[in-house]
Amino acid sequence: MKKLFTQTKPIIAVIYLPPSPGYPDHPGHQETLDMIYEQVNILQKHKVAGVLLENENDRPYRLLATPEIIASMTYLTSKVVEKFQHIKVGVEYLLNDPKASLAIAHVSGAQFIRTDYFVDRMSREEYGGEMYINPTELINYRAKLKAINIKIFTDIQVKYARMLEENKSLLDSTVQAKKFQSAAVVVSGSKTGQAPDLWELKKLKEGITDFPILIGSGLNPSNAREMFQYADGAIVGTSLMDEGIITEEKVKALLASI
Repeated sequence: MKKLFTQTKPIIAVIYLPPSPGYPDHPGHQETLDMIYEQVNILQKHKVAGVLLENENDRPYRLLATPEIIASMTYLTSKVVEKFQHIKVGVEYLLNDPKASLAIAHVSGAQFIRTDYFVDRMSREEYGGEMYINPTELINYRAKLKAINIKIFTDIQVKYARMLEENKSLLDSTVQAKKFQSAAVVVSGSKTGQAPDLWELKKLKEGITDFPILIGSGLNPSNAREMFQYADGAIVGTSLMDEGIITEEKVKALLASI
């Protein structure tokens, strides 16, 4: 991860894309780009390390990406990469299609992806039960694309999903993710906006000191210094936002707290 970011404790800000083509209320690509550019301008101005584009407003999520969403996200990501030279750009397709995320990143020039599901057997009943995972398939696909420069940040025991492997620790998941070439693990609380348990985070960092750990939810100005005792960076969404849009005031507040 140090090869990707120059910052000691990089902040990766999440931008929630508006609904994709095929969903109600899709605003069109020009309006979408205007919304993205306004937010990334704030992030780049304040030297935030990275930005992650997610199709958060595609509700309900589809498990696998459809052609129009892949085309749309590739176009939008390409435009961001082209326009902003001083911030690293990543992408994640929700809900569970990391190969689509990799393809989008590869074609657009993005530097990293995030995937919620990688090495842990987990269930989302509202999406049909157990989530498909195949880390070997994903890594082989990255090699097939000749895209090994694209970093893969992998959630472990991700929020909103139920673990199907009894007694599997965060350390077990991290060791497994590292084995399958994850660039960093992402540790979250049980829902959006909720921070991970500090004691669990401390225990994980003490168990694997040589591998990057990112906070995946709940980092805010009141807990950032405490969390960063045991984490190497963070992916931050809601604490930078008002009504789903990143604001300069909230970016400044978080950065001032670190």
